This record gives sequence, structure tokens and C-alpha cells, in this order.
Amino acid sequence: MMRQHLAILCDNKPGVLTHVAGLISRRAINIECINAGYTEEADVTRINIVVSVENRWELDQAVNQLAKLIDVIKVVNLDDAPFISYELAMIKVQSPTPQTREELTNIAQLFNAKIVDVQRRSLVLRLTGREDHIEALLEMLKDYDIIEIARTGQISLSRGEMAVKDM
Repeated sequence: MMRQHLAILCDNKPGVLTHVAGLISRRAINIECINAGYTEEADVTRINIVVSVENRWELDQAVNQLAKLIDVIKVVNLDDAPFISYELAMIKVQSPTPQTREELTNIAQLFNAKIVDVQRRSLVLRLTGREDHIEALLEMLKDYDIIEIARTGQISLSRGEMAVKDM
């Protein structure tokens, strides 16, 4: 299995994300993460998708079909050139004692994570970084009671001056 990162520019209209995700899933390609958001152009949405595929041919077929969708402006496989990928994670952890809170604060500092909420019996850590950085923090937190985790999935940009729309 290989992981590939797609950047899709599309019209900012209802239902476009559903069409894109539906096309990919109908081709039996696993979507590991998907997110959509505004771009520098108000009428354009950028969808970042990380998929697992057996081979490149399978992905190329899906990319060609995506590019034919009426509301899709551009589809780029970011793995074809250098790119940067980051993720946001928020992790709520039980901290029943001052000692536990201190330990968790020290772990947060080691990972440059921010503590964004503190309650009497829990705290929330926020970490942005590469996926392996977030996984390393989660590994360190296995000794504690994690209440819940929310992760954005990866968002990616190509390196250099060229925008996806110009690739």
C-alpha cells in the first residue's frame, strides 16, 4: 500500500465534497483523511485528501475521473514534487492530581504542545506538526488516561513559489 496526498481545487458549492469523496470510494480507494477549506479565492475550495492505493495506476485513473467532474478546477498529486504536510491534534487527558498535571505539562513542553484548557480533573493539549510528531506524543501519553482525541488530518502545500492552480 502506498499513501498519496491529493490537492483538489473546486468550486465552492454545496455537494462538491460529497461528489469527490464518492468518486474515490466507488473506486475502492481508502480515504485516510479528508478536509476542505477556503483558499485565497473566495469562490474556490481546496480539498486535501490522503489516500491508500495498491498502485499508482489505480490512483491515476481516479485522478483522471476527478478532473472530469464539472465543479473540479484542478487535481494535483502532491507526491510528484516536494511538499509540506501538517496536522492539528487536540488531546483531552485525565489529570486527577497536581502531580499528574505537572507530568503532563512537562510532556507538553517536550513536544512544543500548548495546554489550551485546564480543569480540575482534565486538561487539553494542542499540537501541530507532522504526523509522526503527533504519533510520538500519543505514544508518550499511553501511560495516562486519554479521554478523547480530535485530529484534523493532514493539510499539505507544495514547496516553492508555484501554487497548485499553476501546476
